Amino acid sequence: MNRLPLEKRAQIIGLLVEGMSMRAVTRITGVSINTVTKLLEDVGMACNFYQAQTLVNLPCKNVQCDEIWAFCGKKQKNVRGPELDVLGIGDVWTWTAICADTKLMVTYAVGKRDVTYAAPFIMDLASRLANRIQLSTDGHHAYVRAVEAGFAGDVDYGMLKKVYGAAPQSDQRRYSPAEFVSAQKRVMVGNPDEAKISTSYVERQNLTMRMGMRRFTRLTNGFSKKVENLEHAVSLHFMHYNFARIHKTLRVTPAMAAGVSDHVWSLEEIAELA
Repeated sequence: MNRLPLEKRAQIIGLLVEGMSMRAVTRITGVSINTVTKLLEDVGMACNFYQAQTLVNLPCKNVQCDEIWAFCGKKQKNVRGPELDVLGIGDVWTWTAICADTKLMVTYAVGKRDVTYAAPFIMDLASRLANRIQLSTDGHHAYVRAVEAGFAGDVDYGMLKKVYGAAPQSDQRRYSPAEFVSAQKRVMVGNPDEAKISTSYVERQNLTMRMGMRRFTRLTNGFSKKVENLEHAVSLHFMHYNFARIHKTLRVTPAMAAGVSDHVWSLEEIAELA
């Protein structure tokens, strides 16, 4: 990877962030799968470090959180015995927190969908904010204790609990979502504006993740074999999303809208982080 010219590294990164599988990238660019993997590892770690150091003291006022499912190695139904307790085999969830105004992905974390991972995720979110915020989440119970531990009451927190009907039973519809019935808004802490209790922006961002990373596509054979590679792919995705991709509505990148960056990053700049 170190011998690849910068233009070739930027090309590989560009193909990865547009949702192409690693095998497809190797066929198009003519480099080996090991080279693509090594580049993803190096750039993914660099992107994670850069965002951890840069996304601080943020002026966000309205933040939405959600979780998105993926799997590593094998489907959860095939996990047995000691593997049940291992992160990186079976179901893996990515926790995301987006600023509803600037569309900046404030923080993210890969782990299990329980309070063990929810608590440090929310604590990290709280540490990056300059002001008291309004926070919105879905009805997942792990958020309640996590928000209490992370913000210690210094937040206006509302929960949106969605109610769905029975899941479809036919083979043709087994991967379709259940019918939406209603949504209930609940004030959990402080005095949130009920009109702004929503998870629409973060759920739309989760769709962007599914479209932008092959390993998140449903019914994919490009799933992650190692959770570390999933983490690298998520870091690279959000680096590109925050700093290099112009938001259609804002007409600037989320990082520029939040005052974190003063220009649109190129793929070459992302490649040079490593």
